Amino acid sequence: MSMLIVATLLLPSFSTPVSAQPYKDASLSPAERAKDLLGRLTLEEKARLMQYQSRPIPRLDIPQFNWWNEALHGVGRNGVATVFPITMGMASSFNDDMVQRVFDAVSDEARAKNNISIKRGNGRSGQYEGLSFWTPNINIFRDPRWGRGQETYGEDPYLTTRMGLAVVRGLQGPSDSKYMKLFACAKHFAVHSGPEWNRHNFNVELLPARDLYETYLPAFKSLVQEGDVREVMCAYQRFEGEPCCGSNRLLQQILRDDWGFDGLVTSDCWAINDFWNPYPKGHGVSASQPEGVAKAILSGTDLECGNTYDVSIPEAVQQGLVSEEQIDISVLRILEGRFRLGDFDSEEEVPWRKIGPEVIASPAHKQMALDIARQSIVLLQNNNQMLPLKKNMKIAVIGPNAADSTMLWGNYNGYPSSTTTILQGIQEKVGAENVVYIPACGWVDRIMEDSWYGRLRETPLMQDETQGFGRARVGLSGAYWNNRTMEGEPVKINNYRSQLAFDNAGATVFSQQVNLTDFSATYTGRLTADKNENIEMILKHTDCARIIVNGDTVYNDWGKYTDDLRDLSIPLKVEKNKTYDIKLDYSQADEKAVLRFNIAKRTHYTDADILKAVEGSDAVVFVGGISPSLEGEEMRVNYEGFKGGDRTNIELPQVQHDIVSLIHKAGHPVVFVNCSGSAMSLVSETATCNAILQAWYAGEQGGKAVADVLFGDFNPSGKLPITFYKSADDLPDFLDYNMKGRTYRYFEGTPLWSFGHGLSYTTFQLGTAKCKASRSKEKAMEITIPVENTGLMGGAEVVQVYVKKNADKDGPIKSLRGFKRVELQPGEKTKVQMSLTPVDFEFWDESTNTMRTLPGNYTIYYGTSSADADLKTLQFKL
Repeated sequence: MSMLIVATLLLPSFSTPVSAQPYKDASLSPAERAKDLLGRLTLEEKARLMQYQSRPIPRLDIPQFNWWNEALHGVGRNGVATVFPITMGMASSFNDDMVQRVFDAVSDEARAKNNISIKRGNGRSGQYEGLSFWTPNINIFRDPRWGRGQETYGEDPYLTTRMGLAVVRGLQGPSDSKYMKLFACAKHFAVHSGPEWNRHNFNVELLPARDLYETYLPAFKSLVQEGDVREVMCAYQRFEGEPCCGSNRLLQQILRDDWGFDGLVTSDCWAINDFWNPYPKGHGVSASQPEGVAKAILSGTDLECGNTYDVSIPEAVQQGLVSEEQIDISVLRILEGRFRLGDFDSEEEVPWRKIGPEVIASPAHKQMALDIARQSIVLLQNNNQMLPLKKNMKIAVIGPNAADSTMLWGNYNGYPSSTTTILQGIQEKVGAENVVYIPACGWVDRIMEDSWYGRLRETPLMQDETQGFGRARVGLSGAYWNNRTMEGEPVKINNYRSQLAFDNAGATVFSQQVNLTDFSATYTGRLTADKNENIEMILKHTDCARIIVNGDTVYNDWGKYTDDLRDLSIPLKVEKNKTYDIKLDYSQADEKAVLRFNIAKRTHYTDADILKAVEGSDAVVFVGGISPSLEGEEMRVNYEGFKGGDRTNIELPQVQHDIVSLIHKAGHPVVFVNCSGSAMSLVSETATCNAILQAWYAGEQGGKAVADVLFGDFNPSGKLPITFYKSADDLPDFLDYNMKGRTYRYFEGTPLWSFGHGLSYTTFQLGTAKCKASRSKEKAMEITIPVENTGLMGGAEVVQVYVKKNADKDGPIKSLRGFKRVELQPGEKTKVQMSLTPVDFEFWDESTNTMRTLPGNYTIYYGTSSADADLKTLQFKL
């Protein structure tokens, strides 16, 4: 009975009869309820609702609502969750059915977390605990140097569309449900793919209309018209001189008028500030905040991820820059969205509110993370059938990514309840006694950090939901205050099981319920040494920081607020069995905030160290590549080859290249496992390595998945969703958005590995396809392709279909228009059937300045990659 009483208290108060307040009547439509509620709001209340942190309006029983939540590849930034592979890895599966199941699981975890938050917060949920998730990122990965390309689904508009639709359908739930499960958000609209370092002032101009409509817009159009995506996020940069969040052409003419979008448009975070921030800090196109806010709203940006709408909207109305009637258009969309999510209704009325915490990081979801991770791995090279390895081998595992768990998580990640590193996965296969491990190097130099962070335990002791009360959890305890001086009670206390790596670039807060700027924090933990050692506390920070060990201040940079990034290490000599209480304080003022902290033993490995370690091994598995710590969103990274989150070249860092070459020259067979979110130039490695795997950032089960592939417990079936070039010299200028010379659709050179490439441990044979014109208006043609597994092992092949309009000399070389993943046992045959629609034959028509399906002769390519050597052709007349 007591539980029932508590649950009832958490529901909105209906002191006034529902008949007098139609917006509280769940039997009415969301549109009817929104219209009624809109008429009860003041201008100031409307402005409050148009910010991502929508504060409650108690007089109308409107609860707090937060629109900004992340679920790029699992629920992000909200504690424990299942961490799936990055989306580039999911795209490599070419299995959109599986991707939809993954995001259905993600939506279960998201709803469960929201339900927990509402009950804990007396009807309120905080940031990253809500029902609106700003994913998928369906920008086109046009250039491998872009750091955020790892968040996309590759370089191809069709593949991106298929994957994006799967994500939206998985997150938003059944289309016939009265209440939507979640809102998905297609981002970043539009023509957005780097660079990161100048995104706040960059202008995309002189873009051919063909590229806009054939490359950059198709996925957005499909998600709007086929997927009914409920939110679209406008991008930071300018397009044709106008900020994307203030572009009437993009947001009104194309998105709403041409495509019929009736959902919400949200700004990217703090993108509206770029309107008035002077160049180069911003675009500098508006003279004042009210003017910039009015421009955004009039162009169609309903919701602001930022902090200016609630203040500047009333000012803009007062100054005559925008009318309240125009404000109402946006508020009506916002309210209707919240009603569609069941935000105002009870648990009895909204079935999604019954999803419990048992789904979070559940065994079923962990198995799904393993399944999709296996399918994401691409076998790039396998000379002389080096793979699969035998389980009775002695294996040497080396490289900077072999034992790195956080690398596997990617960016915009959650925190898994457990992670299997690639080293651990290999050890589980053959036994730890048959594995020799040496890190050998870092990502870019010979210094390797052997982290001691896992030896830290929280202080003071706190209740651990997984281990019980009074047992110290791994890592540091972090407490936060929304002031600079740690005054009062903390607003949030967290546990950090992995090294601290905070950066507020991209408007990323350090924690839920914590300000973006003007805050302070303290992190505490106890280290017990298991041996005598000279270790280091490695610290990077802006603003103010200090470190106290056993009551003694060993580092003090307190009281001076500056954006300058300090990068240092503080030595700490520890003795076996002694404990060390470590306290890190941080205080932040404004602008940029960075804090990174680790405790590690730094080691420089010589050639002799490496050769001695691998001596006597039957095979060497080098786990290298790069890391989300090097490529990502607007980062402070300036190593050689990297700039601000992007890359300036695409080669493997020289130190890794040198070590692989060293091992090869010593006569050891080498398997290279490349971990990256983007294409790498591995030209030299094709000669020095017997086999090469592309493992991406494979999620919490990544180590198991890689080991399953290495030892033949899973036959690799992944296909590249991007082109791997031989050199950045093969690419046009990064700043040029023209598609000529980019991606498999326009690149006329010879790539290292083609889009769609991926080997198997078995072989497949494709027979002669048959095609026929369809009499259906929904279909232009039907194609049937015989496929046979001609090898000795069961496996999966992805059959791919491409189209080219023969008379279109300026058009793409070929364009993906269909794919199907089929699993076959040895000797098994099947017939793959695909239908191509009239839309699949749409190309830009300069004579009408439209996308049109034109009659004429087309070449149909079908095969196992986009490379001509892997394709057969047939001619088709439409």
